[in-house]
Amino acid sequence: MAGKTPIFPKYWRVENARQIADTVAGIVFEVTADGKPAVVKVLKPKALSDSLRGADFMRWRDGTGCIKLISQSSDMLLMEHAGDITLRDHLISHGDEDATHIAAEALLAYHQPSRMPAPSSLQPLDRYFASLFERAEDDRRDGTDSVFVEAAWMAKKLIGSQQDIKPLHGDLHHENIMFGPRGWLIIDPAGLIGDAALDVANMFSNPLDRFDLTRSQERIAYMAAVFAKTLRRDVRTILRYAFAYGCLSAAWHEEDGNAKDRDDELAVVTAIKAVLAQA
Repeated sequence: MAGKTPIFPKYWRVENARQIADTVAGIVFEVTADGKPAVVKVLKPKALSDSLRGADFMRWRDGTGCIKLISQSSDMLLMEHAGDITLRDHLISHGDEDATHIAAEALLAYHQPSRMPAPSSLQPLDRYFASLFERAEDDRRDGTDSVFVEAAWMAKKLIGSQQDIKPLHGDLHHENIMFGPRGWLIIDPAGLIGDAALDVANMFSNPLDRFDLTRSQERIAYMAAVFAKTLRRDVRTILRYAFAYGCLSAAWHEEDGNAKDRDDELAVVTAIKAVLAQA
């Protein structure tokens, strides 16, 4: 059910506001602002710090491969309208391999260097993986040699030997890549800083409901090869980040008491581990 439309700053000149989404991070409205299509996101307290880092990332990127942050007022973000077609839509109509290549091109676009220094608010990977490290420590104390323990060890090795460190989206998936008047752009960055290889890790678990894809070892190997070529990195590094991230995501789901999504994520992790063993 749609919530109450907020009072927008007068200087945004907002008209025709229509709620289009209600997410963990915020309530999203499609609007006309100053006579042009735009989007307003009203941020929720639970994810406020993450959302504000994402706003800093958008401000820093200033439209390069990413939607533009037009204005910010407290907990409200006024942003460019990215379009109505998601990469998930494109996958359905044009196939997974084509969608993977588009994701790789989008990645290169927003990874372009900038003359401006990176925002100081961006979260480094050692803090980003905190939930995985805590989950692994619990298992170690219990004497359990779990997949979380393995993934935490791998994540620490990766973080200790990072390459190509830069600002990252941090939550790249098929519904955060949109097609519109300026072509394919990313939306909803999490605002991290670290190894560029981390930025493709979430793609392996998506689309979330396509188990035929996310648990396919053939698909995992194909995606890893595409992203390794795009980033000029070793395939095993790509797969290691995907494995560690999948376990991190499972740890988050467990914290939320969501056993189903945790187990779905761990099924993807099992498939990634099998591909990694053969890489």
